[in-house]
Amino acid sequence: MRHLDVDGLGAVSRVGLGTWQFGSREWGYGDAYASGEARAIVRRARELGVTLFDTAEIYGFGRSERILGEALGEERADVVVASKLFPVAPFPPVVRSRLAGSARRLGLDRVPLYQVHQPNPVVPDSVTMTGMRELLDAGRIGAVGVSNYSLERWRAADAALGRPVVSNQVHFSLAAPSALDDLVPFAEREGRVVMAYSPLAQGLLGGRYGVDNRPGGVRAANPLFGTENLRRVEPLLGVLREVAAAHDVTPAQIALAWLVSLPRVVVIPGASSVAQVEANAAAADIELRPDEQAALTAAARAFRPVSAVRTLVERVRERLPL
Repeated sequence: MRHLDVDGLGAVSRVGLGTWQFGSREWGYGDAYASGEARAIVRRARELGVTLFDTAEIYGFGRSERILGEALGEERADVVVASKLFPVAPFPPVVRSRLAGSARRLGLDRVPLYQVHQPNPVVPDSVTMTGMRELLDAGRIGAVGVSNYSLERWRAADAALGRPVVSNQVHFSLAAPSALDDLVPFAEREGRVVMAYSPLAQGLLGGRYGVDNRPGGVRAANPLFGTENLRRVEPLLGVLREVAAAHDVTPAQIALAWLVSLPRVVVIPGASSVAQVEANAAAADIELRPDEQAALTAAARAFRPVSAVRTLVERVRERLPL
């Protein structure tokens, strides 16, 4: 497993584990998954050298944090646990209180990385980051991160904190490559981290789904799985399959390897099984050739998905009787 050295965090594995599905009923895994398979996944991730585990207070309304903390057990203080503040009324006393709740559920005295889950459209970062700075100064957190921030707002958060905001967790994959334009160059230049969530576009980049085989559950509402987008993504999937065949791995592993090969980028895919976490971790060791990297980047930039509104209209039409 390859790692990045990050100020305030130490060695961060290039492939982490996202735990949105732990305790979140929208993924349909249920209580048995939370008490059984989830713990096995965390144990196996640790055996494979994974040191980054991402959660949030909003995931399962705290259940994800609790399940993750229990699964890590005595190792919880030896890894980079990253949780997130949902920024409703993020005034300093609220920030302190919400961190205390997350730490209690995780079983930690100190949360290594505490992130603002998304920018608050009304409350400026000068308010939120005052609370974050107090937590840093008190040693309650190791570093501050943000999520879903533009580059402009990331820089504003830096200024408000008065020290580096070390990471920005964003929607980033071959199907959503816009972070290449500004966030990745900034992270490389400043020694920060871009943390890619949904790095497999909810399974789209695994190559399993198509017009005649659509996903169910929470993925069914994703516009990427509309008919037109499933047609448009085929050239990208074709490149993924070609590169995967050359390395004797899966398209999903190549999609992760493309992200990991970028400077200062780590990925946090979820996993529904031990086999999946093993496959994800193995992607960190895949070495893409420059021509393969370039072909994947070109295919990613060429993919132009249609909007959610158009996809909704398309689905209504598909359900109308002829």
